[in-house]
Amino acid sequence: MPHTSSTVPLTPVPSAAARSIRSSAIRDLLAVTARPDILGLAGGLPATELIPAERIAREVAAALGDPETLQYTLSAGTVGARTAVAAYEGVAPDDVLVTHGSQQALSLLATALVDPGDVVVVDDPVYVGARQAFEAVRADIRGLPLTPGGIDTELLERWCRDGLRPRVVHTVATFHNPGGVTADDDRRSHLARLADTYGFWVVDDNPYGRLRFRGTDPGPIRRHGGRVISLGSASKILAPALRVGWLLAPPEVVATVERVRQSADLCGSSLTQSVTAALLDDTAWLDAHVDGLCRAYGDRAEALVGALRTELPDDAEITRPDGGMFSWVRVPGLDATACLTVAAREGVAFVPGPAFAVERDLSDCLRVSYATLRPDDLRIAASRLGRAVAISRGRRAG
Repeated sequence: MPHTSSTVPLTPVPSAAARSIRSSAIRDLLAVTARPDILGLAGGLPATELIPAERIAREVAAALGDPETLQYTLSAGTVGARTAVAAYEGVAPDDVLVTHGSQQALSLLATALVDPGDVVVVDDPVYVGARQAFEAVRADIRGLPLTPGGIDTELLERWCRDGLRPRVVHTVATFHNPGGVTADDDRRSHLARLADTYGFWVVDDNPYGRLRFRGTDPGPIRRHGGRVISLGSASKILAPALRVGWLLAPPEVVATVERVRQSADLCGSSLTQSVTAALLDDTAWLDAHVDGLCRAYGDRAEALVGALRTELPDDAEITRPDGGMFSWVRVPGLDATACLTVAAREGVAFVPGPAFAVERDLSDCLRVSYATLRPDDLRIAASRLGRAVAISRGRRAG
């Protein structure tokens, strides 16, 4: 029979779940500001020159000597990877599920734990990947304001006393993305107690925890209670291309997420899990490598924050992080979204605050990352940003 053209449009009609997911403003922004003349403060990528490429290459070659590393593996991860992560995190191997990056862990958890309409509480400003994961399962997302001491657990307790029953509370408690702050020990303990009292799960999303260059580590939230799921990642300390993340949870949760994972990709890469396990197991090398990362990121953070305090208006509020990759800036009277256009002309990029907003007005805020640029370039970027802010705020005032 001759082929006849269909009158049905070829453009797919997105499902309700797909329609509920907002595009990542950060990914959209990176596509716009990828010009080589722009100094990028927008991305959250680790510094390429600090990735241990030669050591990874040696481990890849060694792993390829075993044909099993090219085979399928268990949905929960290879035995070697689960054992290495367990030792690294101080938990039992049965509490570990290895995933294709920690974002997959978050997506799998959302599917495993949340039904459409369930209340999920997130930081406000929010890690964008968390919002997308919970939007995908059509959760009722509520934004809990972030404070200089971390998530506002006092307000969360008032909400719960007034009848709110979250299914999940997600937070980046250590070196917050985008806020740059770290939750203190009292808030961590309080959050875990609230979870035990009101029956929700805490998701402690912790990809940056090893990147501490100042202060004392308060420890994971899970040490305060049993209803805590921790997420971790090799991306920030080793290499994003390994695509190895993990979740730590009671075995019952691990088993549930493992079943969900089987409908997604069956299993992760035996090869990259083997490489990651070898690097995590070499604790002397790993500690020295991470110490080097922390020194480099600490120098970069000091360079950027110090320069911003000089270049931005006196009323600007600039977070001084103790680790991680980000600082959060508020400039009263600034329209950060409009300022981005001016900043691009000046040769610098950042992420406007509204990209991270859940319910709050963050129009005068912006996120900057110091991870990918060296100190001298960060000082130049701060100078360019200062000019852009002065131009933009002057226009608004006029």
